Amino acid sequence: MTRAPCSRMTYPFSAVVGMDDMRLALLLNAVSPAVGGVLVRGEKGTAKSTTVRALAAVLPPVAVVPGCRFACDPAAPDPACPDGPHEPTAGGPVRPARLVELPVGASEDRVVGSLDLERALTEGVKAFEPGLLAAAHRGVLYVDEVNLLHDHLVDLLLDAAAMGTAYVEREGVSVRHAARFLLVGTMNPEEGELRPQLLDRFGLTVEVAAPRDPAERAEVVRRRFASDADPAGFAAAWSAQESALADRIADARARLPHVVLSDAALRQVTAVCAAFDVDGLRADLVTARAAIAHAAWSGRDEVTEDDVRVAARLALPHRRRRNPFDAPGLDEDTLDQALADSRPEDDGPHDDDPHDDGPDGGPDGGPGDGGSTPPPPPAGAREGQNGRPGPEEPGGPTTAPRGEGGGSTSAAPAPDQAAVAPSDPFRARRLEVPGLGAGAAGRRSRARSERGRVVGSTRPTGAVTRLHLTGTVLAAAPHQRARGRSGPGLRIVREDLRQATLEGREGNLVLFVVDASGSMGSRARMAAVKGAVLSLLLDAYQRRDKVGLVTFRGAAAEVALPPTWSVDAAAARLAELPTGGRTPLAAGLLKAHDVLRLERIRDPQRRPLLVVVTDGRATGARGSASLADASAAAALLAATGTPAVVVDCESGPVRLGLAATLGTALGGQTLRLEELAADALAATVRSARAA
Repeated sequence: MTRAPCSRMTYPFSAVVGMDDMRLALLLNAVSPAVGGVLVRGEKGTAKSTTVRALAAVLPPVAVVPGCRFACDPAAPDPACPDGPHEPTAGGPVRPARLVELPVGASEDRVVGSLDLERALTEGVKAFEPGLLAAAHRGVLYVDEVNLLHDHLVDLLLDAAAMGTAYVEREGVSVRHAARFLLVGTMNPEEGELRPQLLDRFGLTVEVAAPRDPAERAEVVRRRFASDADPAGFAAAWSAQESALADRIADARARLPHVVLSDAALRQVTAVCAAFDVDGLRADLVTARAAIAHAAWSGRDEVTEDDVRVAARLALPHRRRRNPFDAPGLDEDTLDQALADSRPEDDGPHDDDPHDDGPDGGPDGGPGDGGSTPPPPPAGAREGQNGRPGPEEPGGPTTAPRGEGGGSTSAAPAPDQAAVAPSDPFRARRLEVPGLGAGAAGRRSRARSERGRVVGSTRPTGAVTRLHLTGTVLAAAPHQRARGRSGPGLRIVREDLRQATLEGREGNLVLFVVDASGSMGSRARMAAVKGAVLSLLLDAYQRRDKVGLVTFRGAAAEVALPPTWSVDAAAARLAELPTGGRTPLAAGLLKAHDVLRLERIRDPQRRPLLVVVTDGRATGARGSASLADASAAAALLAATGTPAVVVDCESGPVRLGLAATLGTALGGQTLRLEELAADALAATVRSARAA
């Protein structure tokens, strides 16, 4: 839907407490939309949506061509506007800049617009219904929970934002129109991450969190209460600040074309990007544009080192991720050093300068002698979750615990054994849910979808969105003589139209049930098990799955992570998982049954895949009865039709084959731990072909 800021009382942008980085990033994009948009990441309840919705009210109003659905500028109308052509004029009606919100469940046609294929084929009329991109032209396009939006829609938004043009093509009929807007996305990382490729397409990113200062929190509550009690009065109280902010944005836009990016400033931009080892050159371009915008916003005609520093802090953190489980971040010491190294030789402070304010010895660079922050670990070093040292570091989680005398303890796991770090992940084979689903688009199992390969055609029940051209022609061909066809073209009526049936891939709910008991063997074996599950989690991230984690050890099972989009949260819980104790396998399966039952109610279209990682042993308070309990729990799961894969973690020369028995009881397949790797699968196939 489209919001006209002047028609309702939104919370004033100037009244937002704190959130300096978020407000600055939004304002820099308001000054220069070429920066590429803003991604706001943060916990729930941090005023992300409130701040974004308030931005449109301080943007300069826009003049539009009367009657144009695409908000063409009267002074420079789009020559390819579907409502054109328009003659350039000196002015036109003026309206506020729009804020257009894109719902998570929007279809592609709702985003880019739709062509009436029925009229195009039967009447020869190119009828186009504009979408949200057209409505957002010269305004703000806001996507809340952008991490939950389908990847192909995010690609469409980012492509349009980068090119300033939206394209709609359907069966040889195409329409294009201008679509220049300020793209803003907000997300809660707890609900899942964007792919690194999509993160890179956002110009700037900021991390927001609720203030910890009680006085600042009190001011937030005080202003919110005042706004809720009297929206008009609260807006009037801040009108002067809002007007001043709008004037400053307009002045910065006018100054922007005249800001100079000197060679020295450009070298600083490229030096900083090189120092952080970011991929590609988009980071350099975005940082340079943001630095120019910041100079214009600050009232300067030339980019300074301060502008480069601010731009780098906003443009680089999300581009440093090397895998989906890395958290965005930027080391301030590295930034200071890169800026210092790129300064001209005669401009930097001298070694004997008593007032040295350089990055290594003054207020801008942290404490001096003996107090500097230690350098970051080398790029090749591994870190544990939540800042724990990696397995190569002394004291890391893979270091064997020592007794009071300094000797190593027994390798046998104990009930309170410390968490074992996962081994290095590998490329996992694809595990699929059998049959044909109809869930949300993804990359795991076969499903009917709006995107994919054409597998057939049907009669449309409503508007035709995906025309099956061959089916339409075959349906119309037998009636051409009766319809009096005399020329080369076909005579087509609505009854001839056929809708294409597409088959693509869906995302699934992958529920991991992990045995963390003492029966899993040595620490090295548990590290391999965690590495395998981490590899499957990485595969789930790439295939756009929802994931959950159930663990069992000691006397009971627990839901370590309820089903969520946040695969990195699952990886963190896995790394922290302690091992040891008895093996309540039945409790783990029953807990999984409960989780899946609730998820079927919440999201009935999403098909589940149960992955049980265990050696198949079962111990409990009742001794030998535990295996019977586990078989009964497996039968209960099998009765629900839940597809299952059992990953057999048993090792050693003598194997009982209990995991395979469990797999049979679940009605699923059993794979050995070593068979999870895609390379191992390929080798097996090659061996079979050679034989």
